[in-house]
Amino acid sequence: MTNQAGGSPGVPASDRRKRIFISTGEVSGDLQAALLIAALQQEATDRGLTLEIVGLGGSRMAAAGATLVADTLAIGSVGLFEALPYLLPTWQRQRQAYRSLAAHPPNLTILIDYMNPNLMMGRYLKQHHPQVPVIYYIAPQQWVWAFSDKDTQALVNCSDRMVAIFPAEAEYYRRFGADVTWVGHPLVDRYPTPPDQSLARQRLGLDPNQTVITLLPASRQQEVKYLLPVILAAAYQLQQQQPDLFFLLPVSSPTLQTSFEEGLTQYQLAGRVVTDQTADAIAAADLAITKSGTANLEIALMNVPQVVAYRLNPISAWIGRHILKFDVPFVSPVNLTVGRAVVPEFLQWQATPTAIAAAALELLQQPTARQAMWAGYETLRQILGEPGACRRAAALMLDSLTTADESRR
Repeated sequence: MTNQAGGSPGVPASDRRKRIFISTGEVSGDLQAALLIAALQQEATDRGLTLEIVGLGGSRMAAAGATLVADTLAIGSVGLFEALPYLLPTWQRQRQAYRSLAAHPPNLTILIDYMNPNLMMGRYLKQHHPQVPVIYYIAPQQWVWAFSDKDTQALVNCSDRMVAIFPAEAEYYRRFGADVTWVGHPLVDRYPTPPDQSLARQRLGLDPNQTVITLLPASRQQEVKYLLPVILAAAYQLQQQQPDLFFLLPVSSPTLQTSFEEGLTQYQLAGRVVTDQTADAIAAADLAITKSGTANLEIALMNVPQVVAYRLNPISAWIGRHILKFDVPFVSPVNLTVGRAVVPEFLQWQATPTAIAAAALELLQQPTARQAMWAGYETLRQILGEPGACRRAAALMLDSLTTADESRR
């Protein structure tokens, strides 16, 4: 999409037209890219610039106005063996991106999360298009679970600048010599205040007095295999103890809809699958049971109590624990950011239906448990920064365009 903007008199039209390439993958990266694109277009309008945005991403990015070179939404994974089926598709999409970059070199490249593919992309750009500034926005969470300093240094080396959304992220990469700026978390822009539960229920056609639990078990195919059955079994146990429950399963990708619908039927749950209304499905809930990931932050910013779970291929989990010595205090971004157990999280062997159901039942039935979690959410919101993160990030990025133009003159 091209943003039609006027320019200053005497400034050549070619200097007002800028091409930006964005590279990301998976549902969370696609969301963050979409939010950033909206901010970039607003900032460009204020500066009299016209932006053409292209890149690798998904449906949200495209809806925000980007032209996709290739769709990377369905090829994400977590774990060693889980990544194997996606090696060739990832390589193919990278080659498509390289051809696009060679044919139409951008004025700026923005990398968002997406560790290994974007590390390859950054190296390619530095080798073949060294004149193109590279900004890493939302760098991979090496500050949480880096296996070696080598990858961290490589990320810093392929970036001219880094824009961080967590204070700890900025501090970590700065130690490796990065030119990094913390702007705050973009989800605070999306949820500056918690949404209204009654309005969300009205939009979804739900009984205002129903006890609603929203399940977010999967955004990747591997999670359908390893985590979806566990969370559905936990929901079944809850329904046995509290028969008036109603379950919502929002779908982040059309490829998951059939699995979700079959799961509802198999576990005889009262509820329905929700398409295109994920935010309403969360806002309407009394409780969410969710996989670990960015969704944890969204749920927290909506002030909805939550239980977090995650499972990998058992072999990948064993290798990570015993050979790679993967050991972090928390996995949920909420707990990581606050630095304590705000939300209950159950990982791998601990993630059993019984354990998840028990934690969920406590939150449903114990006001003190909910109050403690809401207090943790308030601390989280303070740490994540003030609204306006996306515009602050966009301003820094367009400033880099100006700096690059001046250096070439």
